[in-house]
Amino acid sequence: MEIEYGKLPKIRSVYMSTRVRVFSSSVGTKILIGTTGLALFIYLIIHIAGNLMVFFGPAVFNKYAYTLEGNPLLPIVEIGLLLVFLMHVYKTVKMYLANQAARPIRYAQKKNAGRPSRKTVASVTMIFSGLWLLAFIIIHVRAFRYGTEHEWPAGGRDLYRLEMENLSNPLMVGFYVLSMLVVGSHLWHGISSGFQSLGVDQPAWTRFILPAGKVMAVLIAGGFIVIAVWVYMSQSGRVRV
Repeated sequence: MEIEYGKLPKIRSVYMSTRVRVFSSSVGTKILIGTTGLALFIYLIIHIAGNLMVFFGPAVFNKYAYTLEGNPLLPIVEIGLLLVFLMHVYKTVKMYLANQAARPIRYAQKKNAGRPSRKTVASVTMIFSGLWLLAFIIIHVRAFRYGTEHEWPAGGRDLYRLEMENLSNPLMVGFYVLSMLVVGSHLWHGISSGFQSLGVDQPAWTRFILPAGKVMAVLIAGGFIVIAVWVYMSQSGRVRV
């Protein structure tokens, strides 16, 4: 069947409009939230792996950071990560507000749904833990990405010194530990929920995904907490408030 040349723009317009409606729907929104959430989860795995190098001392840590910052693809990755993060926040808040509007009368008392429901404290506080993490990320990026510039003699920035200085403040360490507990809570439900949003919800897979997601949540949050506490404790002679 031949399509008249003049009708092609209209067909493309209808096609694009349909795609936009799909991702604006409830199902499409959940798919986007799940996809962006899992992408951020993968980033956290990479991020914690890099941060664990702080235990090997300034030479190893700064060489890793120098190699990373010298990668010409880093700005593209950072922009892509920012867009993924903003999409995740926007779609999540929009879905939360839509759900609240659809339920004008709140329940008098929230109860645990019991088995086989997956409702937990982590699941019902996802929007609040997410907003906390939004504030944390702004502070974190300000402190580490755009913090004090210390030159490393071998080249690049002395990020090891920057991390030591930032985490020599007990108030900052306390804030980081609390924020990582929030990260753990968010991942506790978010990892399995992300797979569920993408349709990976078969019993055979769920038996693996649920516990694996919780283990990863504990490992990631625990890893960041250990780093923050270790940095603070390792410089007890020059702690500042």
